[in-house]
Amino acid sequence: MDDTSIIELYWNRDEQAIRETDKKYGKLCYRLADNILKRREDTEECINDTFLKVWNSIPDDRPEHFAAYICQIVKRLALSKFRHNTAEKRRCDGYLSYDELSEFVSGTENPEEASIMEELSNSISDFLSGESKQNRIIFIRRYWYYDSAENIAKAFNISPNTVWSILSRMRKRLKKYLQKEGYDL
Repeated sequence: MDDTSIIELYWNRDEQAIRETDKKYGKLCYRLADNILKRREDTEECINDTFLKVWNSIPDDRPEHFAAYICQIVKRLALSKFRHNTAEKRRCDGYLSYDELSEFVSGTENPEEASIMEELSNSISDFLSGESKQNRIIFIRRYWYYDSAENIAKAFNISPNTVWSILSRMRKRLKKYLQKEGYDL
């Protein structure tokens, strides 16, 4: 079933929408949440909360990019759960990937900064479009999907150290790019 049809089911308040969403995006959501939370129980709870949040939000929203919409909800819920679970006591790989970019990409709930964040997002997308396909995929897998360097390395048949090196160089280039775009970092 295509995204438009699934969204229509939500608008019609048809519970089939949740089953279709799970069928199409369940594995993606699970992988994303699990990369952050690392515990099956927390991941499953996060996925259930995601489907509830989508159910409650779709009648007000009609997302253009349904997959991105769902992934954004999963990430926010998983990061919130992660922060709650860790409470500054422990740090894991998922949190470190967030920290790696935090010096110039920080989350905000302040509506006044929403347009700035959208511009920043567009600038990051522009930066990534100038990178090689492999580098773009590595960057996105690490900072969007929170994949570990080991998993990324396996996918590209390279060493984890090479992944870290690529990411380090990309962060430096991204910082220079954003400074050139006028961001004060």
